[in-house]
Amino acid sequence: MEYIKNYKELLSNISCTKCKRARKIVLDILNIALEEANPRKAVHKSLRKVGRKTIDVYGKKFKFKNLYLIGFGKASGEMAKAVEEILGEDIDKGIIIIPENLAYSYNLKYVKVVASSHPIPDERSIKAGNEIAKLAQEAGPKDLVLVLISGGGSALVEILRSQITLKELEQITNLLLKSGASIEEINTVRKHLSLFKGGWLAKRIYPATTVSLIISDVVGDPVEFIASGPTAPDTTTFKDALRVMEKYNLIDKASENVIELFKKGVKGEVIETPKPLDKVFKSVHNFVIASNKESLMKAAKYAKEKIGLNVLLLTSRIRGEARHVGTVLASILEETYKDGFLLKKPFLLLAGGETTVTVTGKGKGGRNQELALSAAKIINGLDGVAFASIGSDGIDGVTEVAGGLVDAHTVKRVGKENLSIDSALKNNDSYTIFKVLKDYIYTGPTGTNVNDFMVGVVLNEES
Repeated sequence: MEYIKNYKELLSNISCTKCKRARKIVLDILNIALEEANPRKAVHKSLRKVGRKTIDVYGKKFKFKNLYLIGFGKASGEMAKAVEEILGEDIDKGIIIIPENLAYSYNLKYVKVVASSHPIPDERSIKAGNEIAKLAQEAGPKDLVLVLISGGGSALVEILRSQITLKELEQITNLLLKSGASIEEINTVRKHLSLFKGGWLAKRIYPATTVSLIISDVVGDPVEFIASGPTAPDTTTFKDALRVMEKYNLIDKASENVIELFKKGVKGEVIETPKPLDKVFKSVHNFVIASNKESLMKAAKYAKEKIGLNVLLLTSRIRGEARHVGTVLASILEETYKDGFLLKKPFLLLAGGETTVTVTGKGKGGRNQELALSAAKIINGLDGVAFASIGSDGIDGVTEVAGGLVDAHTVKRVGKENLSIDSALKNNDSYTIFKVLKDYIYTGPTGTNVNDFMVGVVLNEES
């Protein structure tokens, strides 16, 4: 499958033959990474039907009287389609919750498809949470609930604690997303506002068996933070949630009810999220079936065997402020171009993870475009060097694009348009530059979500 819809345009934007070749390699590698994260492929790889009323997940067998299917997240539509292909009539009842822009792409036979809101929860998120809870509680001790979890689930589905209103949840979500907090920190707060996240769904499913197939969008694949860990025991506390609010100076900005809830939780006056020793987790089995690391490893193998590049798979755990990460990654490309002592050309740099942006300006952009734009300054004038960063879900920030592509000539082209990279970064307005240059990467919603991919190429003189 070709994921990058403006592939040809991205190659025709520049006249430099060497940079065009570098761009092509970057785009081809991104496509390989996205293909490896395909949810249907991941489900078919992990789940098998091995007999009447029996399934196998990575060699572990589960028998059931009735099978219920629950799913939520950006990838749950494709995941549910694969489950139907494998299990068909064995599915007694099911419901999946996906973003509104994806919901009408799926016409499933055994599973109800419900549209909800992302990245800010709304009334549909609450309705979806109640529908899932109702279905989960139908399951009995001999039944199995197959739960499909992927990134985006935190916003799509919610059951709020009685002390918190939807408006207050929307406000705190907005504040957290703009604060520069990591996804782990954001989801620590979310879990303690919720009676769905942080293990609560598993508690509702009990005494039935829970088998979760999870596509990870969190660095390092910690199950308790993916979609805020609805089927995982929670190791965080109200005290941790309060610390996040203090760390990002949100105490005075958040609703008094939110802060009061956290303070009561610290005192033990409000029930905590389900913890690891809770008996419900004895019947819970969580499996991560696709991740950023798996995609990077596949891309690295392709680059070595099919293109003949010297590959540095740096990490799948990139964190930090996007513009700073962009500078660091571009510096590795610069070192390789100018020295080549440690890293030999032709060279491919691969990295993944999820950076953050502390929003101080009023522009339009996303972490991947901001990261790529900062990299452009370092690789300026280095012919045969190209770099891109994209969100695997096809959405970067509040834009409709996945990320941005830069090369040795980006800075010069920006100048010709009377624009400034420094000004764009200061105003969090990276999208404007990529739109003018037509160097944004457009995939549309990919139907998956395994964090971000960063790819850089340094060609040698013969390339």
